[in-house]
Amino acid sequence: MKGRELEKAEERTGEDPQERTARELIELLNELRVILPGVQVLFAFLLMVPFTQRFPDLDDLETGVFFMTLLCTAVATALLIAPSAHHRILWRGGVREQRLVLGNILTIAGLIFLLPAIVGVVFVITAFIFGLTAAVVVTGLLALFFVMLWFVFPLRYRGKED
Repeated sequence: MKGRELEKAEERTGEDPQERTARELIELLNELRVILPGVQVLFAFLLMVPFTQRFPDLDDLETGVFFMTLLCTAVATALLIAPSAHHRILWRGGVREQRLVLGNILTIAGLIFLLPAIVGVVFVITAFIFGLTAAVVVTGLLALFFVMLWFVFPLRYRGKED
């Protein structure tokens, strides 16, 4: 089945397998160039927060969520940078298709970790400003929004012809 899918892709684009994987790898790396600055800004923000005057005012729940948010952001950063690192390390290694498949998996995993990182930081800030009830409502709705936008909507089109 995989061979037939490749043949169909070749027929649609007119590219041979090498051209197709080269283009797809460039597309993946370009997508990461869009994602990474935001993740890095979030990570930098989170690294600075414990050193602010008001950080000790967080309660135990907020501090715990903050720490989990920091860890999720660190993991998301590592996962989203990994495809670029692999690209450099395996340059001209003849494993472009494997890099593409792994890069896709790592990018999706990075987005999965980025979601609780974003929601977590919103939870901490909302809880600190408006209280726990508002934080639960806001972050629940925000999490649902991200899940729908990033994962559910695209899956509706999975497997359909381009």
